[in-house]
Amino acid sequence: MTTAKRDTYTPETLLTVAVRIFNERGYDGTSMEHLSRAAGISKSSIYHHVAGKEELLRRAVSRALDALFAILDEPDAGRGRAVERVEYVTRRTVGVLMAELPYVTLLLRVRGNTTTERWALERRREFDQRVADLLKAAAAEGDLRADVDTRLATRLLFGMVNSLVEWYRPQPGGGYEGEQVAEAVVRMAFDGLRSGG
Repeated sequence: MTTAKRDTYTPETLLTVAVRIFNERGYDGTSMEHLSRAAGISKSSIYHHVAGKEELLRRAVSRALDALFAILDEPDAGRGRAVERVEYVTRRTVGVLMAELPYVTLLLRVRGNTTTERWALERRREFDQRVADLLKAAAAEGDLRADVDTRLATRLLFGMVNSLVEWYRPQPGGGYEGEQVAEAVVRMAFDGLRSGG
């Protein structure tokens, strides 16, 4: 008598597989069949854990967004001059991106084709606005150069941070360490943005 193979997937391990496949194929290009093959389980087993593909997407982008928004609630994100706070938030954002690389990569690739994607884009805009407000406050306090538009500075800062998903790959025992990358981003951005006074 043979026994059926038990589903050893948990919602978390299934999410890990889904994020990998979404990043490889694109969310729109991924079917439940692709997910079931990658996970090595039946589609019905997937539906045992989640209502569908969009629920997996929502869980994945929520993980990234929750980690990013949590930075804004950390004590050092609200302490000191605005320039110190935005440097802290930038450093921590790089850390979250590196720690949650597949999830943040997926978040940065959503296009607004589904309800979940539109929700994620709105939340990203909210996070970006909060950081932009810190940059504006730092400029108002005289800590950032007056000759650089804060909207442009915000876009360039996010461009540098978000570009990490395109080239950064963790390499145990080699490559760039998280703190090294975060510090380089902060120095490159803010050494150029700080006012001379």
